[in-house]
Amino acid sequence: MTLYSYRARRADGGMEAGRVEAVGRIEAATAIEARGLAPVRIEASGDAGANAARTEQARTLRTLHRRRLTSAQVEDFLRALSGLLASGIPLSHALNLLARETAHPAAAACWRALHDRVVDGLSLAAAMERAGGVFSQVQIAMVEAGETGGFLDIVLAQMADFMTRERDLRGRALAAAVYPATLFVLALGVLSFLLVFFIPRFQRMFEGFDAPLPTLTRAIVSLSRALRQHGLWLVAAGAVGAAALLRRWRDETRRRRLEHRFLRLPILGELARRLAVSRFCRVLGALLAAGVPLVPALKAARRSLGYSTLVTLLEETLDGVQKGESLAAALGRRGGALFPRTLIEMIAVAEESGRLDRELTRIADDMERAFDRRIRTAVALAEPALLFVIAAFVGVIFIGMILPIFTLQEYIR
Repeated sequence: MTLYSYRARRADGGMEAGRVEAVGRIEAATAIEARGLAPVRIEASGDAGANAARTEQARTLRTLHRRRLTSAQVEDFLRALSGLLASGIPLSHALNLLARETAHPAAAACWRALHDRVVDGLSLAAAMERAGGVFSQVQIAMVEAGETGGFLDIVLAQMADFMTRERDLRGRALAAAVYPATLFVLALGVLSFLLVFFIPRFQRMFEGFDAPLPTLTRAIVSLSRALRQHGLWLVAAGAVGAAALLRRWRDETRRRRLEHRFLRLPILGELARRLAVSRFCRVLGALLAAGVPLVPALKAARRSLGYSTLVTLLEETLDGVQKGESLAAALGRRGGALFPRTLIEMIAVAEESGRLDRELTRIADDMERAFDRRIRTAVALAEPALLFVIAAFVGVIFIGMILPIFTLQEYIR
C-alpha cells in the first residue's frame, strides 16, 4: 500500500486536501471519488511513494512498448470518452472508468497513464503528447483546441468519426489493390520457378548437341544462370536498400526530399496530394463546426496533411490569415500549388455566405468519392495489364525454349 496526498473538489465547489492509502493511483482516485470528491491532484507521499510511482510508470511504458495500440482501440477510446464527458462525468473520473473497464492490457496501461498525468495537473492534450506516439499530432492539436474552447466532448466525437471514415477509405483502397497485388506476387513466383528450376532441366536436352542455340534461348539461359548464381545476393541487396531507405526516411531533411519527389509523381503523387487536401478540409470543417476559431483550427488542420512539405506550404497561408486575410485569399496567394483554383473559389463563396464549415465537409466528401473512383479505375486497368504482362513473359520463355527444337531438326537434316 502507498500513501497518496490529494486535492479534490467537493460538491459545493470548495477544495479539500487529505491522504489516502491505495495500491495504485487509479485505486486512490476511486477511493477519493467514493467520498463524494472529484480529484484534482494526486501525488505519492514520501520516498517510498515516489519509488512506487516511478515503478508504476516504468511498467506502463514497458507495456506500451511491448504491444502497440491499434487505430480501432484509439477510436473506441475517443468515442467512449466523448460520451462520458457529454453525460457530465469529470475528465479524471472518465479516464479512470475507461482504464478499469478495458480488457486490453496495453490500452488499460495507456488510459491509466493519461489519468495519472491529468490528475497531476496536465491537460489532456499534454498527457496525450506524452503517450509514446499512441495519438497523432493532429489529434493532440484538436484536443487542445477543444479544451481551450470548452467543447472537448464534441471534438472527441468528431475525431472518432474522422478515424472511422479514414479507416473505411483505407480499407476500400486496400481491398481494391488485393487482386492486382496477388497477381503480381504470383507472376514473380511463376517466373522465378521457370528461371530457377524449369530452364536448367530443359537446358540439359541441348548440351549434347554442337549446334548453336538461338539468340533468345541464349539470353534466357544466361538470365537463368545469373539468377541462380546471384539470386540470394540480389535479395540481400534489396533488403539492404530497404533498410537504407527506412533510415533516410527517419531523417527529417532526407524525408522531406523523398516526400517532395513522391508528391511530384504523375499518378501516385497526385492521388496522395488530393487525399491530403481532403483530410485537411474535413478536419478544418469539423473544428469550425465545433466552434473553434479559424486560426487555431487552421493550425490544427494543417498537421493532418501528413507530409511535412505540405505542412510547410501552408505556414505562409496561416501567416496570411493571422494578418487578417480571408482563408480563400491566403490559399490563393500561397497555397495554389496544393489547392486547385476551383476549390479556392468555392471556399471564398462559402466564407462570404457564412457556411465555411459545411462547405469544407462537402468538399471533403466529393474529393473522397473522386479518390475512390480513381482507385477503382486504376485497379480495373491494372488487372488486364498485369495478366498481359504475365502472359507475355511466360510466352517469351516458352518460345525461347521451343526454338532450339526446330534449330536442332534442321541441323540434324
